[in-house]
Amino acid sequence: MSTKITVDHLGRGAAIYVRQSTPGQLINHTESRRRQYDLADAARAAGFVDVMIIDEDLGRSGSGLECRPGFQKLVAAVCAGTVGAVYCIEASRLARNGRDWHHLIDLCALAGALVVDPDGVYDPRLLNDRLLLGLKGTMSEYELSLLRQRGIEARDGKARRGELRFTLPPGYCWNEAGRIEIDPDARVAGAIRMLFSKFRELGSARQVFLWARAAELSLPVVRRNLIACKILWQPPAYHTVIQVLQNPIYAGAYVFGRRGNRTRVVEGRARKTSGHKRERTDWNTLLRDNHEGYITWAEFEEHQRMLEENAHMQKRAARKAGRGGRALLTGLVRCGHCGRKMRVFYGMQSGHAHRYQCRGDDAHVGVGLCIGIGGIRVDRAVVAQMLEAVSTRAVEAALLAADQAAAAGAEERAALERELEAARYDASLAARRYDLVEPEKRHVVRELEARWNTALERVAQIERRIAEIASVKMVEIRMRAEMAIVQAALGGEVMADWLSLAGVSSAMASTCM
Repeated sequence: MSTKITVDHLGRGAAIYVRQSTPGQLINHTESRRRQYDLADAARAAGFVDVMIIDEDLGRSGSGLECRPGFQKLVAAVCAGTVGAVYCIEASRLARNGRDWHHLIDLCALAGALVVDPDGVYDPRLLNDRLLLGLKGTMSEYELSLLRQRGIEARDGKARRGELRFTLPPGYCWNEAGRIEIDPDARVAGAIRMLFSKFRELGSARQVFLWARAAELSLPVVRRNLIACKILWQPPAYHTVIQVLQNPIYAGAYVFGRRGNRTRVVEGRARKTSGHKRERTDWNTLLRDNHEGYITWAEFEEHQRMLEENAHMQKRAARKAGRGGRALLTGLVRCGHCGRKMRVFYGMQSGHAHRYQCRGDDAHVGVGLCIGIGGIRVDRAVVAQMLEAVSTRAVEAALLAADQAAAAGAEERAALERELEAARYDASLAARRYDLVEPEKRHVVRELEARWNTALERVAQIERRIAEIASVKMVEIRMRAEMAIVQAALGGEVMADWLSLAGVSSAMASTCM
């Protein structure tokens, strides 16, 4: 035992600080964690009776950019005088930044606590030991910066060549040659193509989400843990649709560094947050035509423009797309005085007319309205111009609407058929598992039988939905299409029929016109 460890130190006890920087190290680098826990035996062998293990910081970085509750607990114990020695496998486990390291050393010197590692015992109150501890902390901080710099340069260099592998979105996978290719699973690829097709048809990510939810379809999502990643099928979610539409990988581009980190000062300490979007010019790597895409790059840029126009709360001075509601020009009409977007105000009672109003500069209370006008006259004037533009091609418009509605039904049925194929496979797999179990294991048989029944119910449910689409929806589409064509042939206006048949709101139609 070292002569620096006195009876006073032994009476206060020892603190064993255990830390690994990332969750991946917890899975792959188990030997380092085992060596750190073994320090408890070394402390007991040195004569410490009360040994406290602090391992709350497993999976947390010691760079100072993350909150470390375990380190705070250690500092509090040192300040309270209950710790006579701090055990660590090396200086980098305690801290990877000079502020935390020197702060701990100062507190140990004030409280008379020792710092112990496999190389020796250090008393921060002694000049030589304090100098050596300072060098250890400085080298630890420098080592982290050097490793990070080398790692980032190697990562970015590999990404610039398009060779860096990362988790791909649903619809893509890595092949044996290290290239990106379309997922061979026809169900996954078909679902992605269906989303892009519906977005081109409906022109809105929200409408695509509502359509998928109404059709009770399942969409693929990637779930990744520390070991592997896999495709899961989940009910439609708005963020799932947006992520597919905004990802340039689907346009055949290899992209890396679309999101970055930000560091800000919180309560006097640096805190890092990740996942912040970056401008396209700030992306680390953008390699177009790197692999086969679901859409072209021109289509991708057009989709981004459409999404930006649909975002009414962002860049308010930019051109916007039409929105729903009884008014025809919701989100489209602008004030002739100040250029701001006019708002729609509906009557308090049913049947009352709506008005378009510009409230001017809302920041100055009491300024009053900039301009206001009744909505009926404006809508009628716009509708008259729209009908005049399409009156000569009314039959073509009705036929186009019928084709779009039929195509929508075909896409929904194709998606359900792919889902049915997967459900039948799951049912057959459950049946094979049930057949392989020994009948004597009743507790296993009951569980496998329940899973088999659940899979069969899923198959029956999808089959009923396909039958409903074939027997009801297609008949309704044909009837509405025939009525629209007859009305057009008789000289009637088909604008309302075309809008309802195509599933497009009046404001969206006015935008297209």
